[in-house]
Amino acid sequence: MSDNAELKLSPLSRTIEQDGKKLRVEICEDGDGAWLLEVFDEFNNSTVWEDAFESDQDALFEIEATIREEGIDCLIGPVDGGFA
Repeated sequence: MSDNAELKLSPLSRTIEQDGKKLRVEICEDGDGAWLLEVFDEFNNSTVWEDAFESDQDALFEIEATIREEGIDCLIGPVDGGFA
C-alpha cells in the first residue's frame, strides 16, 4: 500500500446475517488498485484476509463462498473480543 494512501470503502461492503448472527463486511481499495477484505462479528472480533483481491466483487465472492462452505460460525469469535 502506498504511503499516506486513504482507503476507499467499496459500495459492496455490507452486513450479512445468517442464523441470527451478523457480520459487517468491509471491502476497501488499498490505494494501489487492490481490494482488502475484513469482516467484523457482532462482538467486534475481526478476520482479515492476508491476500488482496483484484476487484471488490472478487472480495465479496470470497466472503460469500466462505460462509456457504464453512458456515457463518467460522467467522464468529469470542464474546469478549479476544481480550483478557
